[in-house]
Amino acid sequence: MDGLIIGLDLCDAYTRICCHDREKSWCLPTVICRKKDEDAWYVGEEAYAYTLVGEGIIVDKLIKMVRKEGTATLGGTKYEGLELLTIYLKKILKFPMEEFFCDEVKQLVITLQKVDLKLMDSLMHCADSLGISRDRVHIISHTEGFVYYTLSQKKEVWSNQVGVFDLSEDSFHYHELKVQRGLRKTMVIAEDEALEESFNLDILDTPSGGKLADKILSSCAERLLQKKLFSSVFLTGKGFERHDWAIDSMKVLCSRRKVYMEPELFARGAAFKGMDYMQEKTAYPFTCICEGRLRSTVSMRVLHKERESQLVVAAAGDNWYESKSSVDLILDNQDYVEFMVTPMDPKQRRLVRIALEGFPNRPNKTTRLGLSFGFLDEKTMAVVLKDKGFGELFPATDAVIRQEVML
Repeated sequence: MDGLIIGLDLCDAYTRICCHDREKSWCLPTVICRKKDEDAWYVGEEAYAYTLVGEGIIVDKLIKMVRKEGTATLGGTKYEGLELLTIYLKKILKFPMEEFFCDEVKQLVITLQKVDLKLMDSLMHCADSLGISRDRVHIISHTEGFVYYTLSQKKEVWSNQVGVFDLSEDSFHYHELKVQRGLRKTMVIAEDEALEESFNLDILDTPSGGKLADKILSSCAERLLQKKLFSSVFLTGKGFERHDWAIDSMKVLCSRRKVYMEPELFARGAAFKGMDYMQEKTAYPFTCICEGRLRSTVSMRVLHKERESQLVVAAAGDNWYESKSSVDLILDNQDYVEFMVTPMDPKQRRLVRIALEGFPNRPNKTTRLGLSFGFLDEKTMAVVLKDKGFGELFPATDAVIRQEVML
């Protein structure tokens, strides 16, 4: 198959790059530098090298800069964070392109520790600048990358619960996954917890610091894994590139369960998901509930060909960022629009009604209503209602209602 399927784990501290079905991978610090005397750019360790000899000016924490709309002045020129991130992505995507002699990106799946609208929009603008079509770019959370990595393994790896400890330079996270098999469809539920016991990886360089880190990990493992049946536990992140410091905690982790070291877990999971986008039929026939996915189904009661039915606007398990839709309806004896919000627990479902205030008063069935739906995050739906009139008899007006609905 021509073209690369790339999984990209993008964090402020480091970036990992994997391609589906290829062993070669890359891990580099998320930094970029510009040479002082010319418009030449370098990333990763090379950026550090030029800065160390005084030939370059370095910028780090690119993700944080983009989120805060920050800027940096390099060589007398002011650059926006988005511009620097675009240059950085262009440079690092050349690694797999040159390694595998291919300059076409079939799918690019970027996995982030935390997904938010600002950063996701920014990454899509980066893709535009790089000439990668938006329908080939997808953004998922670390938790979802973990889901796709895990369910791409043999069934015995995920037959019971699965956990992952992610120990990086700036954070300590725990993810947990369980598969629920139902009569209709399999559901995968995955959660993420930022652990308060986070510590700086520099302490691993001393014996006393290593003992403290071992004690912290042991305590977390005992608290999070007790009284649950696990098929496997994964360890990922810079902190686990060596584990000679984790003597006691390894005894806790390895008690009655298999433990795997997988430094590229999130990037590999993203690449597996990228491959799945290329298939006519998914290899993962399940509903996934995790960060970045909707936890509720939103539907409307409508009449179609004289039969009443539920029109699903968005379904639980959909990617909220990619979940956008629009529909036109004819109003029938009502001056409002009503949605049914059904969360994971159907007993908690509720009706949400939006009154059509400011819309013209017309005879029944002579108002065509345009509805557009999108999401600001996994818990907030943005609805736009527009009056589209009804042919020449009842021209459309400027009546518009914009409302956010909490799910």
